[in-house]
Amino acid sequence: MKGIIFAILGGMFITLQGVVNAGISRDIGILPAITVTQFTGFLLALTILLVVKDGSLTQLKTVKWPYLFAGSFGLLVIFNEVTAINMVGVTFTMAVILISQIVMAVLIDTKGWFGLKKQKIKLPQVVGISLMILGVIIIQL
Repeated sequence: MKGIIFAILGGMFITLQGVVNAGISRDIGILPAITVTQFTGFLLALTILLVVKDGSLTQLKTVKWPYLFAGSFGLLVIFNEVTAINMVGVTFTMAVILISQIVMAVLIDTKGWFGLKKQKIKLPQVVGISLMILGVIIIQL
């Protein structure tokens, strides 16, 4: 149950982040907006790390080097999300992002990328993704 609550909150914050970043970007530009939001996110994460003391920065050297660039995905997420929101609106952007996330998740599962155990895609997953795509098409009518 906790996992579902965190997933719901994550989805809500993705949407809120996109809308807020779109607003900021209209005032100061996309890249300055990304810089401000990523920096404030870094400060919050650092503060939480110092208070909670979860994990150890000394273990950073044990992380595979490609994984150290994961934060750069944040820049790409925000840039693409803000650009899409400004072009096609929040609802359509979030619907397409959700489908894109699920398709990427299926690819990661079926290919076993990032050291994960390979999972087989089943008919219910194909039907579910297809219905979501149909839903996005209906939203746009």
